[in-house]
Formats: sequence, structure tokens, C-alpha cells
Amino acid sequence: MRVLLCTLNAKFIHVNLAIRLLYELNKDKEGLQWKEFTIKENQDEIADHCSSFDVIAFSCYIWNITPTLEVAKKIKALNPNTKILLGGPEVSYDWAEIIALDQVDYILTGEGEIPFKEFMDSYPDVNSVSNLVRKENGIPVHVQKAVTFDLINYKDILPYRNDVPETLFNRVLYIETSRGCPYKCEFCLASLDNKVRYLPDENIKANLLYLMQHGRVIKFLDRTFNIKKDFTLGIFKFILDNHRPQNVFQFEITADILHPDIVKYIHEHIPAGLFRFEIGIQTVNQKANLEVSRKQNFEKTKGIIQSLSHKVEMHLDLIVGLPFDYWEDIKYSFEEVFKLFAPELQLGFLKFLKGTPMRDKAQHEFVFDPLPPYQLIESKYISKDQLARVVKLEHALEIYWNKKRTINTLKYVTSRYGSFDFLLGLGEYFGTQRDYHKFSLADIYTIINTFAVDNYPEDDIIRQLISVDYYLQSKVKPKPFGNAELSKEERNSIVEVLKLNHHKYRFAILPLTFNFKIFQESGIIQEESYNLIIQYTGTTQAEIINPPAVEVVI
Repeated sequence: MRVLLCTLNAKFIHVNLAIRLLYELNKDKEGLQWKEFTIKENQDEIADHCSSFDVIAFSCYIWNITPTLEVAKKIKALNPNTKILLGGPEVSYDWAEIIALDQVDYILTGEGEIPFKEFMDSYPDVNSVSNLVRKENGIPVHVQKAVTFDLINYKDILPYRNDVPETLFNRVLYIETSRGCPYKCEFCLASLDNKVRYLPDENIKANLLYLMQHGRVIKFLDRTFNIKKDFTLGIFKFILDNHRPQNVFQFEITADILHPDIVKYIHEHIPAGLFRFEIGIQTVNQKANLEVSRKQNFEKTKGIIQSLSHKVEMHLDLIVGLPFDYWEDIKYSFEEVFKLFAPELQLGFLKFLKGTPMRDKAQHEFVFDPLPPYQLIESKYISKDQLARVVKLEHALEIYWNKKRTINTLKYVTSRYGSFDFLLGLGEYFGTQRDYHKFSLADIYTIINTFAVDNYPEDDIIRQLISVDYYLQSKVKPKPFGNAELSKEERNSIVEVLKLNHHKYRFAILPLTFNFKIFQESGIIQEESYNLIIQYTGTTQAEIINPPAVEVVI
């Protein structure tokens, strides 16, 4: 029997840990192979590769279920005898419509280790396989059993040892140290498994060491990594003792329960840039939090973020559309979280994942897309039109903040006007000028500058900061941006007086009406004449140099 463990990843840089684990646990089975594709690859080519196998076992998620089912149909067209077996979170709940499809033969629900081994051991007589959904005379039959895989069985498993080591460096490598989550957030599938189980410590460290040696970005899949203080500190210490200079480690943490000993350890030992923390704030509205069974102290969360932001790169998440979150609540949450100036702020929209309690909240009059990713369309609290407007804000957030294109401008805007209304207006205006997914770098700055001129005509500072952000984007000196630069004669005079190395570097000099250095350090606008000098090497990012004040004589 030839069986292929398979998945369609969202991007090439992503990897699928599940199929690697299942392969490692069952690789003694003759004919078992594994392979990853992406959702952007040619479906006919994927189907052609798969059609020679007896069974294709697909790992399914909200981002790949639709193309997976399309590929399965193509496989069946090429070889009707190939059996399609689906597993993963997207098919573990509300699977009736999927098993009814002609191209789907089997579904394994829930945790896959035990059922998949049983399937491999007993195929084609699979009637007693735990948690298998199959069809008898067109009628689905589900052999539902409460089975739990003992994670001690992973003691000697290294899921990435079957990859070509050289291929790992430029991919995001996932590792799990535990399963389950102690919290019960009703929009999250992790809330369905409240028993936290840990993998063997020797296995975690062996895998982590291998990934540090061969990879670069390592992302922990634990839903709340910092539940146990001693475990967290143990992993941090192991990383500190064994990491390589290019390694980066990403953890999903609950900030308001981060133990003071962990904070202290990070301050004293962890070098800046080694860790990234993903923190799901979701909303500042406590009524909304309680309605979806979330517990969060935003003041504590904010304090942790502010305390560690100089050491740890923060990725913050908000969700739009939670119950009791009206327009003004969404605005307030966004502005409070944006003020933290995390390098990345993800503005997501409430999704009604299969199996989550959110699907049963009829009292809130939720309307959501029946197709993946099951995103909110409207509710009692937010209309279709309002959601459509927030989508435009999200585009602006991604283009201008998360891509780090107007950091200085948006910090000023936040202190002077507020981030929500500005990004909302900018996002709406951008959509009238360009496609949100197709634009040039010049478009980005031209559009925000025109928006600022039209909506803040009396504010010269904002336009100067847009120019600063524009000139700081490049490794080589960019084309002039309006009249932002000093004239050639004035620039040459300053270069000569300061004895700047114009043979080795290029320079842009922007005349500002405020002290940019003070603004960067404190956010305060101190009005004065100030020449901002930006140096370009051609190979590294532009940098600001801060020579003493110079009187320009022409």
C-alpha cells in the first residue's frame, strides 16, 4: 500500500508539523511517504503527483480546505481508485457536508496519532479505526472513541530529520512543547481542550537544538507558552545556552500572567531581538471579554509590553466583531493598543470556526460567511458597512505601519489626532487611488501626502514626517520627494562644512521646522530650524547622522 501524507501550505516558508510527526511515528510502514505543496501551486500538477498513491492523507485547515478539496477532485478524475483521507482541525467538527462529497472517502477527527496508526495497520478493513468517518451505502458512519495519545511516545522523535537540512534555514519552523490550553476563549479551538499536556523534556530540547542548528525562525505552537514559570525559564535558558546568532524565537504568551521572575530573567539575560512575543489582546472591552469567556487585565498586559518592548519584539492581535464591541469600543481598543507602538499589530476579524462555542451565540444575531474562513458579516453590534470600513483601515495599517513605512508619521498622528480615524480615512482614500494589493513604493508616499494635505492643511509637521519616512526607506538615495530636500547648493555647502564623505556616501538633507532628535527620543515637537541629514551606503538601510548645528552660507 502506498500512502502519501500531504498538505497545502499557505506559503512556501511555512511547514506542516503534523505530517512530519505522523511520518516519523509510522515510517516503518512500507510505502508511506510525505510531501508538502502550497495553495498557489498548479493543482493539476499536484494531482498528477498524488494520483499514483493508494491513499492520500491531507492535513486540513481553514486556509487550505477549499484548494485541498479541489485537488482531491482532480486526483479522483485521474485515478478513481485513490482513496482520500482528510484530517486536521478543519474537518474534525461539523464534517457531514465534507464526507458527503464524492472525492472524500474518509475523515479522521481529533488528535491524529492513534487513529492514523490504526488506519495504517488495518487498511483496507478500517471499520473499527478510532474516530474515523467513512461511508456505508452513502451514509456517514463515525466510530467515535475517546483516545488520547501519550506524548511520552515522542521521546525519540525528531520530526525535521527527514528534511534536507539546508532547506530549513529560510522557513518558519514550528515546534510544540505542550498541547491544550487552560483558557476557554469561545472563538478559539484551543478552548475545547483544557487539559495541558507536555512533551518529554528531552524530546523538546533535542528538537529545539536541531532547529537552532539548521533553521533561523523557530515558532512555538503552544497556545500559552508561559503557563508554568519553571518550564518557561528552563526553555529560555536552554535557548540562551545553545542558540546561534541568526536565530529568532517566537512565543504566544498571555502577558498579564507573565511571572515577575520571567520578566527579570529577560531583562538580565536575553539579548534584544532574540525573542518575539505574540500577545492576543483582542479587545480592551471587559464586557466583550467576559461574554466570550476571556480573562484579561489590560493594564497588566500593557505594563508587561512596555517593560519588555526594548528587549522583545511584540506582535499584538486585536479582533473586530466580538459581542458587545460597538464601533466606539473597537475604536477605543485600537487606539489604546496602537499607542503601545508594537512593531506589528494584527487587526483580525471574528471567525466562527467549526466546533467553537461562538457558533451557538444566536442571541447576538451574528451573520457569518458559511465558507472558510467563516468571517463575520454583521451582528447586533456592527453593521456590514462598518465592517467594510474597518477592512480599509486594516489595509492602511498593514501598508503603513506593519510594513514600517511611516513609523514616525503615525507616532506623531497618534499623539496629535488619534490613530483610528487617521488610518480609517487613509485606508478609504487609498482605495480610491490604487488596488490595496497592487501599488508602487512611490504610490504609498504620494497617497498619504495628498491625504494629509487635503485633510490636515494647516499641519506642516505631518508632511515633513512623511518626507522623513520616505527618505529613510531606501538603501540608495531615492528620487526627490516634492520639495522636501534642500537645494543642491545648500546641501553641498553643509557636506563641505561638515566634511562628510561624499565620495563614499550619498546624502539627503531635509530642512525641518522642529528638532527631529528630540521628537524621536520623546515624541515632543520642539520648534526650531533643523537640518536632518540622511546617509546612504547603497548596501544597508539609510541612517540618520547627527552632526552639530551648521549655519549654511551660500
